Amino acid sequence: MSNNVLDQNRVRQVFFIILILLLALVLFFQLYSFLPALLGAITLYVLLHRVMFYLTEKRKWGKVITAVLLMLASIIIILLPVGLLANLLSSKVSYAIQHSSDLVEALKKVVHNAEHRFDITILSDENINKMGESIAQSLPKILGATFNTVTTIFFIYFILYFMLVNGRKMEDALYEYIPLKDENVNRLGKEVNLMVVSNAVGIPVVALAQAIVGLLGYLVLGVKEPFFWFGVTWIAGMLPVVGAALAYVPLAIIFFARDQNWQGIVMLIYGFGIIGTVDNVMRFTMLKRIGNVHPLVTVFGVIVGLNLFGFIGLIFGPLLISLFMLLLRIYSNEFVTKQREIRHIIES
Repeated sequence: MSNNVLDQNRVRQVFFIILILLLALVLFFQLYSFLPALLGAITLYVLLHRVMFYLTEKRKWGKVITAVLLMLASIIIILLPVGLLANLLSSKVSYAIQHSSDLVEALKKVVHNAEHRFDITILSDENINKMGESIAQSLPKILGATFNTVTTIFFIYFILYFMLVNGRKMEDALYEYIPLKDENVNRLGKEVNLMVVSNAVGIPVVALAQAIVGLLGYLVLGVKEPFFWFGVTWIAGMLPVVGAALAYVPLAIIFFARDQNWQGIVMLIYGFGIIGTVDNVMRFTMLKRIGNVHPLVTVFGVIVGLNLFGFIGLIFGPLLISLFMLLLRIYSNEFVTKQREIRHIIES
């Protein structure tokens, strides 16, 4: 009789789990477009929740006014610089398209000079033209996808408001219902906090430092539209492997094509020697202290993030892969270790 009851309970449990999963899938596919807003709200919540708790619990501020003030502060500190960068680059779309053709012509000239000097074939004109056409066609799409985020920002702050106001209840509920041991729940919270800070703060700050250093060099060397290239350097600096080289290498090619050889040489030396050093130094100092994210996680995270979320995926992509790896470690600690202990007890 007891076995029948257990079997019935197991069938009911499996049916209930299947029902939950089906509803979860339906909700996920219907609300998928809001996923970047949810991730953005979670990121801002992780950065702001300690200040929120301090002001409301220690200083006895009202929750509503505190949440609104913190949201305004985040807009000024985070979104205002991003908005200025968006305005700078979006107003230069036509210049970027024109600049892409200039870059193609410059690349042709540099390649032809090298081929003539060393009697080798590097790239055909047809391949270079195709490269230029793809760049010119993709620039407006990239800029549009990158900065057309008004709706996303609205929903980020809409979700963030309720997360801040109900922060304690939300965290207690997660602590209560996450089916893990207390030590693993605490570990999950701490490591998610480290990952968010490392990706959401560390990566943009390192890229900004590179862009500022790059801007100084652009001004000294007389680069046309130096603030446009400052914005390009900032965005490129967030990309793994190639990074800010996507800005200063094309500039060097343009200098060489214009027979400004010493400017081109200085641009390359300054780029790889100074701008690149800023990236390496800050990654091995600041980012290593905040959260030591493996370079491969950043590389594949950016690839996944850009495909899923567009430009904002530069931050969320590495975060998702880091979270996936963390969950695997917690699963191993929560279940695999427990099963080994049970087997050891049985065998002994």
